[in-house]
Amino acid sequence: MKQRLEPAVITMRIAREFKDSSVVNLGYGLPTLCSTYIPEGIRVIFHSENGILGYGAPLTTDERTQWDPCVINASAQFVAKLPGMSFFNCADGFAMIRGGHIDISVLGGLQVSEKGDLANWIMPGRSGGMGGAMDLAASGSRVIVGMEHNTKNGDTKIVNKCTYPLTATACVNLIVTDLAVIEITKKGLLLKEVTPGWTASEVQEFTEPKLIISPELKEMEL
Repeated sequence: MKQRLEPAVITMRIAREFKDSSVVNLGYGLPTLCSTYIPEGIRVIFHSENGILGYGAPLTTDERTQWDPCVINASAQFVAKLPGMSFFNCADGFAMIRGGHIDISVLGGLQVSEKGDLANWIMPGRSGGMGGAMDLAASGSRVIVGMEHNTKNGDTKIVNKCTYPLTATACVNLIVTDLAVIEITKKGLLLKEVTPGWTASEVQEFTEPKLIISPELKEMEL
């Protein structure tokens, strides 16, 4: 069995999409790791809908003396305090999202369709809440989905049509998985990068929609 990328490496690749001074919201789960891997030489302003702007990376258990229950992200993780960070109420946090003030939203995914539809908040037969995912997906920001390419059962998560309840339609711009980097275009899914040691045809085997192979296809770089 060929080696797939670890979650941390997926988020390292996603972080390469961040630009200097960009305002970025990180969704629950895997996306929160992105704040740990900011490329050298740039400043990213992280926003959280619970009312915090300009925070740093999640704090580890070794940094528990710095934990502050008033300084957490939307995933309830203790995060580092940075100079210039600000606090506000949740309503203002969502107003920033709905007002189009977020440059990039990084979300996890249960399914992404070939048209960029996203299902990421609940699986059929389970209970749960959507949280801020719908607002972020529909905010007009650049939406990057970070996830494993397949489920633990081997089912593809990149599908022709989502069968799980949708978060939003035609909202995803880029998918980064443990196998590939795929851009959603008007013509279909453009395979731009593959995990080292993998080929385009091998990635296609684990993907339901037909992939368009970029003429500049390359191995993923970090």
